[in-house]
Amino acid sequence: MEAKLSPKQLKNFQSRLLRWFRAHKRDLPWRRSRDPYRIWVAEVMLQQTRIAAVLPYYHRFLEKFPTVGSLAHAPLPEVLKLWSGLGYYSRARNLHRAAKEIVAQHKGKFPRTLDSALQLPGIGRYTAAAVLSIAYDAPLAVLDGNVARVLARLRAIRGDLRQPRRWRSLADTAQLWLARDSSADWNQALMELGETICTPQSPRCEICPVSRWCRAYALGATAEIPAPRTKPDTVRIRIAAAILRDSRGRTLLVQDPGAHDNVLFSRMWQFPAVEVAQDPQSELAQHLRATLGINHVSLEALPSARHGVTFRSITLLPFLARVPRLPRRPRTRILALDSLSDVPISSATRKIAAALSSS
Repeated sequence: MEAKLSPKQLKNFQSRLLRWFRAHKRDLPWRRSRDPYRIWVAEVMLQQTRIAAVLPYYHRFLEKFPTVGSLAHAPLPEVLKLWSGLGYYSRARNLHRAAKEIVAQHKGKFPRTLDSALQLPGIGRYTAAAVLSIAYDAPLAVLDGNVARVLARLRAIRGDLRQPRRWRSLADTAQLWLARDSSADWNQALMELGETICTPQSPRCEICPVSRWCRAYALGATAEIPAPRTKPDTVRIRIAAAILRDSRGRTLLVQDPGAHDNVLFSRMWQFPAVEVAQDPQSELAQHLRATLGINHVSLEALPSARHGVTFRSITLLPFLARVPRLPRRPRTRILALDSLSDVPISSATRKIAAALSSS
């Protein structure tokens, strides 16, 4: 299937895909509203995150922050606390910053133009096109991984789709094939097709509504197109963390992105931790002396845990340290061990805390 179609071919292709989507689309909460705020929150949460994982967070987030104004006026720690466990916390920070700008510069309304939307923190071409097309029916095509895969198979495009020239070609095709009078449904139809039918492995071509137009299907090449992306080599990291506990059952959390790769704990509250090489116990003890002035502490090893962040394979090595008193330092917080959910923490910190419970 070439990018250039006759008007009749393109109309038949669009009609077939739209009919399929309207008959088979999944009932997702963000599809029940044309409110750009709700659509925007969903699109941000869905970045690099599965729908099943997003659903409970989406409901809780909108219950707490039902409008862009309520989000803009909320303290950032409250926003991060609700995001805790969803990962990629820069998304939440940018969402919060953008909400403030929408209130200050756009009278609390998500902007209607592409240029204005792209000026907001954390808003790229895909997110802007998705929100504007779904909320306002703006004639803007979306291009994400799912849509790119669908288009690549339809056109039998081989090679790495993220190569700039190929990605631009796919973007041009997406815009050329856009059903301009049904932008909202069209963009969602392509995404739905990629998520449910034209999947990365074992696409269900026998029930695909547009397989008759698919060149990769005709060539028997759907398993080869698109080419697998080259992944970076896995980096293995060990992080030792100290759960300090005083006689009152309290612990100490810090904000210390300098002690390790700050992607892991996302600049949120965490247990004192350090990346280790040879001897986790002694290296962690040295870190506690240097950063918190804690000397001669006994570190009791707890069950380790596995954690993954992008191409990193992380082993978490928790230690329990009983101390007579918890030190007070800048950027530290003392709270009860059973109150960790009161502050924003990452899933890695949750795993470390769970090691104490399991022991």
